[in-house]
Amino acid sequence: MNNSGKILVIDDEQKIVDVVTSYLQNSGYTVYFAYNGKDAIKLFERMQPDLIVLDLMLPDISGEEICRAVRMKSRVPIMMLTAKAEEENVLEGLNIGADDYMTKPFSPRQLLARVNALLRRTAADNAVLSDNLSFNNNELVIDNIKHEVRKNGAAVNLTPNEYKFLIILAKNPSKVFTRDDLISKAFGYDFIGFDRTIDTHIKNLRRKIENDTKNPKYILTVYGVGYRFGGENSDI
Repeated sequence: MNNSGKILVIDDEQKIVDVVTSYLQNSGYTVYFAYNGKDAIKLFERMQPDLIVLDLMLPDISGEEICRAVRMKSRVPIMMLTAKAEEENVLEGLNIGADDYMTKPFSPRQLLARVNALLRRTAADNAVLSDNLSFNNNELVIDNIKHEVRKNGAAVNLTPNEYKFLIILAKNPSKVFTRDDLISKAFGYDFIGFDRTIDTHIKNLRRKIENDTKNPKYILTVYGVGYRFGGENSDI
């Protein structure tokens, strides 16, 4: 497959960097790499990559800190690499803005497939979502051009995954989505994760866009099934 795009690989293990770089370059990507957090942040700001492969355990700055710093400036897809396979560690990484994760040791071929899927999904999102969505007399506005959400005129800081789940629900207001539905539509392939991943994203999303999280009007729970969108469409 002949791909294009710039990918930043951040890992302090040279063997991993060499293998991942080889697979990505052979698939057509331009690859930059850093072995520590300080160099990674400089490269990110200079190269503006299309995707980041990020190890969480670095010698100077943690991967979590890098992820937060990137998310302050960009919605670039982030593939998280972690030796911490525990559920709580993975959920933390996803909550702070990572789009996907792989646990070490991993298959380079599977990593390449995940990278391809992330970039395809990002391109599809940017192509399809060209209009704004507005709900409840413009109380909640989803600006698909700027990729941002506003509540009562003020910007709401959503992680990329929170934004994806909101878009999926908001564009299908009458449809009830199971957790598996949301995973499939958001990640575009068989995502090996946890049911709590979805619940955590929904909880955080409600905290940011609802007036009353105990009585939500936008992200509604359909007990025993999943979730649906409850906002009333309005003209901008």
